[in-house]
Amino acid sequence: MNSIRRVLTGIKPTGTPHIGNYVGAIRPAIAASRQPGVESFYFLADWHALVGSTDPARVQRSTLEIAATWLALGLDPDKVLFYRQSDIPEIPELTWLLTCVTAKGLLNRAHAYKAAVDANVAAGEDPDAGITAGLYMYPVLMAADILMFNAHVVPVGRDQVQHIEIARDLAARFNHLYGCEYFTLPEAQIDQFTAVLPGLDGRKMSKSYNNVIPLWDEPRALRKQILGIVTNSLTPGEPKNADDSHLFTIYQAFASAEETASMRRAYADGIAWGEAKEALAARIDAELAAPRERYHALMKDPAKIEEILAAGAVRARAQSVPFLRELRHATGLRALTHVSDAQEKQRRKVVASGLRLAPMRNLDGSWGFRIDGFASVKVHLFSDGFPDLQAARAAGERVLSTAPANLEFSYGPGNQVSVSSAGLVAAVARGVSRDEEASAVAEIKRGLLDYQQINA
Repeated sequence: MNSIRRVLTGIKPTGTPHIGNYVGAIRPAIAASRQPGVESFYFLADWHALVGSTDPARVQRSTLEIAATWLALGLDPDKVLFYRQSDIPEIPELTWLLTCVTAKGLLNRAHAYKAAVDANVAAGEDPDAGITAGLYMYPVLMAADILMFNAHVVPVGRDQVQHIEIARDLAARFNHLYGCEYFTLPEAQIDQFTAVLPGLDGRKMSKSYNNVIPLWDEPRALRKQILGIVTNSLTPGEPKNADDSHLFTIYQAFASAEETASMRRAYADGIAWGEAKEALAARIDAELAAPRERYHALMKDPAKIEEILAAGAVRARAQSVPFLRELRHATGLRALTHVSDAQEKQRRKVVASGLRLAPMRNLDGSWGFRIDGFASVKVHLFSDGFPDLQAARAAGERVLSTAPANLEFSYGPGNQVSVSSAGLVAAVARGVSRDEEASAVAEIKRGLLDYQQINA
């Protein structure tokens, strides 16, 4: 049994990340990618970014920044699959296959769509004012991201759990409708202890609150941001409660256990807020200095990032292309020459035992073979001579595996039809007209096709 767990993480390129993103998502995800027994997929969700942005320069810039960020912080593209979503054309095709089994009511209940509708209603607008089909279909695209690689686990925040539930619903419905376990049912992974950092004003660090500390600020700008963190009015020398200080919360997210314990004692001893802020700025800079240097080097070399993403896409498509081919086949998007199970059973009745390959010794001492077993005309295919039995049998097997369309038939004298590409002679067992010879040729082709499809 395969014990490898597949973990998939989507990274939406929506601007430069801040230290809250780093502590709460990026750092733990990169650490998780190094665990044994885990196959990790990380992708830049640039198609998702189009739902909220019509600024192409911003989408491109954000994709570059986010890719450079993850690589600079230690994501190893040789040990994980790191790719750009839009480089995998099988994902939108899978999105359509899933769309065709998705109940509209399921999407009506999706949180993001409902929130947009509720906001319109509250403002006295038409319920669907300004809502795009992209927002409405977002959960199906997310399901395709997950199901394309049959991820077992998807780390998400609580607000994304519903999307994993929708992916499970669509996977189960597709499996049921097409009678096979094509998709693994993914599980949401919620880290109960994921740090949520406070921002400059004490609220959750968020771009919407404009209270973030950018991840890649230079030391001087970083220090200026941290000195602006809101604190209480306790003066130097007065004991301070570390557990009530969002300044301490940020420090703890970067410090070791020993450093945290030392800072907690300093708070109890009445450390000045300015001194605590300087210590925080120094601690963050110590952790991010080397990655910052790598980040800026990568930003100056977008061709390097493009090369990494292209290599990731090749590895990802090595899985997505054959899997999508299988799904297309399952849904009926397949060659018209394919024989369904029902048709194959019928053909088995017509050609119950398939064609028979019978070795024979020729009058001149050479070995040949005869193929018979056709349904409605007495036709046998006789081979030319081969030096030994093994060569004759091998040639016969090649003929049986040859697409009948590749066999070139031409009429010879009397009641013979030559099969030039195989060095065979098709002998019609009784005197027939030219039209009947043509019918015999058609029968040979059908017989060979039957054999291939039954024995494939």
